[in-house]
Amino acid sequence: MTGIPKDPVAPPDRAAVTGDVHRLPQRKRGRGRGEKKMVPDAAFESYYGKPILNKPTWEARDIAGYLFLGGLAGGSSVLAAGAELTGRRRLARSMKLGGLVAILGSLAALIHDLGRPERFVNMLRVVKPSSPMSVGSWILAAYGPQAGVAALTDVTGRFPRIGRAATIGASLVGPAVGSYTAALISDTAVPTWHDGHRQMPFVFVGSAAAAAGGLGVLTAPIAEAGPARRALLLGATTELAATELMDRRMGLSAEPLHRGRAGRLMNAAKGLTAAGAVLGGLLGHRYRAAAVIGGSAALAGSACTRFGIFHAGVASAEDPKYTVVPQRERADRQRVS
Repeated sequence: MTGIPKDPVAPPDRAAVTGDVHRLPQRKRGRGRGEKKMVPDAAFESYYGKPILNKPTWEARDIAGYLFLGGLAGGSSVLAAGAELTGRRRLARSMKLGGLVAILGSLAALIHDLGRPERFVNMLRVVKPSSPMSVGSWILAAYGPQAGVAALTDVTGRFPRIGRAATIGASLVGPAVGSYTAALISDTAVPTWHDGHRQMPFVFVGSAAAAAGGLGVLTAPIAEAGPARRALLLGATTELAATELMDRRMGLSAEPLHRGRAGRLMNAAKGLTAAGAVLGGLLGHRYRAAAVIGGSAALAGSACTRFGIFHAGVASAEDPKYTVVPQRERADRQRVS
């Protein structure tokens, strides 16, 4: 009968040390005493390196464009109503037309992503308050016709009372148009979008105000563009501050905002938004060239913000660590508490 060796030797890559490896004595320099940890520290891996979440299948030009144009439309209608009530006719007209063109572009991008126009109509069959998409569909349905009537009556000069009522109505729905998309993307399992849900509405509203202010500074005469300059300054400040706060509070899931295409877009957004605020908001009342450059920069910065956040969300869904590591950290904190 073959005996079993008293002191079997395991292969080096299979040997393990039991107990608390962190309490083992350190190997002394130059001597062979003490024990060393034979099992390497655990590194994060997913099952065969596969993503845990299915990444969003949306096209960037459709959905990110839809986010940007919706914000521009909502902010433009608010500025249009203020200009209408204060007698700034040219600013009011440019904002009404800008709001109409932006919402049409936003709807076109959404319908193109859905594939068929009737799918948007089908979403209006029910009202589901717990669904941001359902609520958003009704917001767009309430906003679009009023924005259209406000712009058409201003251009034709007919039915001014109806046009004014539509302008005010669109301005009341406009803030919801500019902000509900933040809830739409935050109410998902995509780590970067979901973990920024507290600050994301402020980022989107600030971005919408900066874009609308930029459009007003760009298209209206200097003498009438005062409200647009103030909206640009306020919106840019809000967007930059909220983005910085969101970045600090998100933890690991903020990492995709600084890497790859998303990182380049977010850096461009910060620079363009700041330049738009300085040129269009502070110097636009003196120099027409500064107003044109600043307004264009603000519009481009707002677009870069939406596209950057979109690409960061897609990147966070592709890498499983952004899903698992925060979950483990939350579970550890719960056990400690």
